[in-house]
Amino acid sequence: MNMEILTAEFLQSNSDFKKCPAEDKPEYAFIGRSNVGKSSLINMLCGKKGLAKTSATPGKTQLINHFVINNQWYLVDLPGYGYAKTSRTEREKWDLMIRSYMQHRKNLMSVFVLIDIRIPPQEKDLDFINWLGEQSIPFGIIFTKSDKQTRIKNEFSVKQFTDRLLKTWESLPPYFITSSENKKGKEELLNYINESNKLFRNING
Repeated sequence: MNMEILTAEFLQSNSDFKKCPAEDKPEYAFIGRSNVGKSSLINMLCGKKGLAKTSATPGKTQLINHFVINNQWYLVDLPGYGYAKTSRTEREKWDLMIRSYMQHRKNLMSVFVLIDIRIPPQEKDLDFINWLGEQSIPFGIIFTKSDKQTRIKNEFSVKQFTDRLLKTWESLPPYFITSSENKKGKEELLNYINESNKLFRNING
């Protein structure tokens, strides 16, 4: 059965994982390089324009933003990485905040790493994915903006990226091809979250 999002509410913003909501619901974090289309994807998934603030200025998200979905799970909008116009000190502060959050949240079911499907594999993305693996943090990959190029080009881009991953990984993580414009991938992604939610309930009784 497909998951339907009936309610999506902004809950809180924090710069410290210790102040995040109670770990009583499964949680999914969305992260990616600046301008990857994260806010648009979150709004498309939740069917709510303006839930996550989209901006022409990259690097707008600077905190750990919690949204509660259907009163059953948390969606977390994290700051983008790799944005050059923020100071080094600022970037290091964000980096520490994000990594501490990911290493300590016990209810974190998956980190979704967003990748612009049109851009060749970037070291920053690969390094971040490898770090998640080293920390044993479960993750999936979301390729965004699939409406911006042809299906053949999309297939080539995904193959290029997954081939790079297979140089260091024995098997591939789950991945999704999405478009905020035509809602491609929405059903697959929500079904994946739905199945993961059941695992959370089983673990936590």
